[in-house]
Amino acid sequence: MTVPHAAALPLARLLQLASPALPVGAYTYSQGLEWAVECGVVRDEATAGRWIGDLLAHGIGRYEAPLVAALMAAWSHGDRREIARLNAEFIASREAAELRAETVQMGFSMRRLLADLRDDALAPHGEALAALDEVAFPTAWAGIAAAWGIAVDAAVTAYLWSWAENQAMAALKAVPLGQAAGQRLLAALGAELPRIAAAAIALPEARWSNFAPAFAIACARHETQYSRLFRS
Repeated sequence: MTVPHAAALPLARLLQLASPALPVGAYTYSQGLEWAVECGVVRDEATAGRWIGDLLAHGIGRYEAPLVAALMAAWSHGDRREIARLNAEFIASREAAELRAETVQMGFSMRRLLADLRDDALAPHGEALAALDEVAFPTAWAGIAAAWGIAVDAAVTAYLWSWAENQAMAALKAVPLGQAAGQRLLAALGAELPRIAAAAIALPEARWSNFAPAFAIACARHETQYSRLFRS
């Protein structure tokens, strides 16, 4: 079956947004996974899968993913006040200095990329982001996704995939794991993404939660870890 051009273009744009080639430096961060390896909590394929899968389901999937969906709605309606509110709340939710620096650095890089793309459709979004003192990564990412007409369910799924892929790549380096183990991890995680994304989109804001104490501790402990490959 041939994919109509109208559907193929948003798909191509989505693949671009979810690509590890996106120049925001995501590969330099492990989000506490490196400390979990250092202390022995993550030591092989099984424990890496459990760590990443639990955080995907109970942390990223219950806070960051629904936030992306809400941000896309705000961008689509041109609601700058709501965009600013969600952006500020996400930055405030970062439990460790490294996590906060990570999202602000990646948000800065996304804002710069938005200008460098030279896409007229993105010009209003660039103006809105320029009005913010600090930009969280999900804020800029959701803005581009909305401007490019990407469906919310596809965007949230791709956002989760990109996060999971980066975690799997960090595990390959830090544990370390082999390439086949990394692909097994991604296959298992990918099978859960449609369910997690659908639940995230339907989750009302009053039930959003990033309560993941082990994740917060890992991120804070990583800040004083003696030997590190990653910036978080």
